Formats: sequence, structure tokens, C-alpha cells
Amino acid sequence: MRRTRAQTLQVNVGRLCNLSCRHCHLEAGPARPEIMTWETMAQIIDCASRFSFSTIDITGGAPEMNPHLLELMEGVSKHAPRLILRSNLVAMQGEQQEALLELCRRLRVVIVASLPAINESQAESQRGAGSFQASIAILRRLNDLGYAHDGTGLELNLVSNPTGAFMPGGQQALEARFRQVLRQKWEILFNHLFSFANVPIGRFKRWLDSSGNYDGYMASLAGNFNPCALNGVMCRSLVSVGWDGFLYDCDFNLALDLPMGGTRRHLTELTQLPEAGAVIAVSDHCYACTAGAGFT
Repeated sequence: MRRTRAQTLQVNVGRLCNLSCRHCHLEAGPARPEIMTWETMAQIIDCASRFSFSTIDITGGAPEMNPHLLELMEGVSKHAPRLILRSNLVAMQGEQQEALLELCRRLRVVIVASLPAINESQAESQRGAGSFQASIAILRRLNDLGYAHDGTGLELNLVSNPTGAFMPGGQQALEARFRQVLRQKWEILFNHLFSFANVPIGRFKRWLDSSGNYDGYMASLAGNFNPCALNGVMCRSLVSVGWDGFLYDCDFNLALDLPMGGTRRHLTELTQLPEAGAVIAVSDHCYACTAGAGFT
């Protein structure tokens, strides 16, 4: 795997999360101490000002649990035309998050929200009791702010993952089903749905090992290899920054501590973006990003 031109700066602001999802590749949760400091965020804002990224993508953990998130979003929004915030939705609930929701609306932040399933029991088998209805409530609040409505320019996308050791269904059909059910039951609108295979690392890998499903799941991923997906995998055009400022080719490599291009470097050492043709660090987990529709 080799790089194209770097276009996206992805920032992982920490592994602290209000949920402990079964499929989490980072094994994020309420007890994780890893969290990005304001000093590192200031370095990220400086980096964004020096390089021409088309997208800045903020992720976690639950990014909402970092106390400096709003300042980071304000800072980087000036330096890229597209700002993405990835959320588990549940972390957006509560009066204390109203300022975040209003900031997202004002900065026209693209929300990419995890919603594993539209069946409550299936979703909560991954994420825990009470998470589904909390997610529904936040989706309705985002709609109230104008997200996913025609003419607002406020984009709300959903991400779905299978609840077991199997490949996701067809993305087009699944999106149609989500759209129908969410609108009929709760009058919820969204723009797009992305259906991704679970990556066999972190908690999901531990479950695969303990349940005896690892070999079969890896065979399924490899058997569903799609060469067309190689052109769109995110690592080819992404620079990923960990909570401590070190650089990776993607958030999955961050979870495994596989540094960008195989060489450990800190954000402060980045004098130029990785060149097109530079080597990407890969391992067996990469089959998840090239199976079926891929992982963009």
C-alpha cells in the first residue's frame, strides 16, 4: 500500500469514553486515562495552519469528553473547508453539551454518528443499556438544529457495524432500511449511512478469540477482498494524530501502535506532509478496510 496526496488530518483526542462498546478497536471507556492536552491541540492547530488539508476529522474515544474540544474545533475550523466530528451520540446528551451542538451548527460541522443497529436490543448488545434511546434523542435534537434538512448544508451521517462475526449487509439496501425505519418511528432524517466491517483488533478481537471465531472471521474478510476498495481506503490520503501527538497512517494503526510509514514521529517533527508513493504500514487487520464496500 502506498500513499496518494495527503488531504485529511484526523485527530484522536483520547481514549476516554462514556461507553465501552464491544467492537471498539481502541478499547475506549470511562476508565481510560489517555486524553489529549491543550498543548498538543495547539500544535495541531499550528499544523493545520501550515498545510492545506481539505478535511479535519476529530475522533476519540468520545471527543465530547475532552474538556478542550470546543477550543480545538474553533481553532482548526479556520484552516480547512470541511470539519468532521465523530460521535457515539450518547456523549452529546445533557445540558452541558448544548454549547457543543450550537458550535457544530455555527461551524457547519459534519457529524458522523455511530448507530450500530436500528433494533434496540441489537444496538445495546454492543453499547450497553439505555444507549439506544439516548442516541435517538440526540438524532432528533440534531434534526431540530437543521441537520439533514434540505437547504441547511448541515450534514448528518450514520455509521453501522455488524453485531457479530460476519460481514455487513449491502450498504445501499441497509441505508434504505435505516432511512425508512428512523423516519417512520421517530421522524429522524440523516444524509448518508456507511456500513463497515468490524476491525479485528481491540475488544472485538478479544471476543473473536474467546468465542473461537477469529480464524473464520479473518477468512471471511480475506474472501471478501475487493480490489476496487483499495483506491478509497482512508490511509492513502490521511495523516492520523494520536492523543499524545504521534503520527499514524490511520486510527486502526494508532490502536496497534504501528507508526506512520513504520517510523515513529511526533507532530512537531512534521516539516512536510508524506509524499505520494510513500509506504503505508499494514497488517492483517487491514483486510477489514478492503472487504466488501471498503472503509473510507
